[in-house]
Amino acid sequence: MKKVKYYYNKQSLRYEKIEVSFSKRLLRAFGFLSSSFVFSIVIFAIVWRYIDSPKEREMRREIEQLRQNYEWNQKKLAQMSQVLAGLQKRDDNIYRVIFEAEPISESVRTAGTGGSSKYADLQSFDNSELMIETAKMIDKVGKQMYIQSKSYDEINRLIKKKEQMLASIPAIMPVANKNLTRVASGYGFRIHPIYKTRKMHYGMDFNAPIGTPIFATGDGVVKEANFDSRGFGNHVIVDHGFGYETVYGHMSRITVRPGQKVKRGDQLGLVGNTGTSTGPHVHYEVHKGGQPINPINFYYNDLSPDEYEKMLEISNSHNQSFD
Repeated sequence: MKKVKYYYNKQSLRYEKIEVSFSKRLLRAFGFLSSSFVFSIVIFAIVWRYIDSPKEREMRREIEQLRQNYEWNQKKLAQMSQVLAGLQKRDDNIYRVIFEAEPISESVRTAGTGGSSKYADLQSFDNSELMIETAKMIDKVGKQMYIQSKSYDEINRLIKKKEQMLASIPAIMPVANKNLTRVASGYGFRIHPIYKTRKMHYGMDFNAPIGTPIFATGDGVVKEANFDSRGFGNHVIVDHGFGYETVYGHMSRITVRPGQKVKRGDQLGLVGNTGTSTGPHVHYEVHKGGQPINPINFYYNDLSPDEYEKMLEISNSHNQSFD
């Protein structure tokens, strides 16, 4: 039952019913609704700000896990950087020294991977600093790993080249000479056997019976194999690459042809007495960069230290050459 309110009218000296107009009732209703709406917004804001929903709590846990993962990845990247630094140090100071290659400059190894705009998409996140720093570390380590990988590719090529070079450099005597009795004359000034004048002898003479096999002293390609009536007679020149060539003179017979590939120890011909020669022997020269050098330095595959000293003594004796 609706309550009826009265008020005391002093003029009429009686109680009269309070009549509330429709506009006042509407205004009161609007005020109540407005205050309720404002109060609801305040309550909702407080709840939204300080009280998480189950979904928000789950998302916050996921964000925290992601942050921890980022920090863990940063630690792993730092460890990888230390390992990579060790590889770079060994690369520059050991591998590249062994294979005579220039070290990679620090500026190349530490060059940047892009400007700050590269990470602009990450700047709008709450943990943007952590994310950007991790992205930079990943890019830096990735670039250094790429450079190191390319360096190892180059080292691998150098290894193969070094193996080829070691097989190509003259390293044995051109005739079997285990007892070192076949050395007739060494490198240096000698008395020419025909002209009887002191003349530079640019190789070593190994005396041996006609028909004794003559061997290639290193891998290479036959550059020349022909006859010279006044010089080395039947002779062979082998190009070993890497600036090395060897000359074999005065053969009785040549058993290879120009352009033929030979291995160390392959037969090139037979000892003879052709050309300007005074007795059966093979004249042997080693050239580096087009210049003759002393062959005595290239018998390390054949001689022990004691044998080398004996060979050195024989080759330095100022005897007469055979050619």
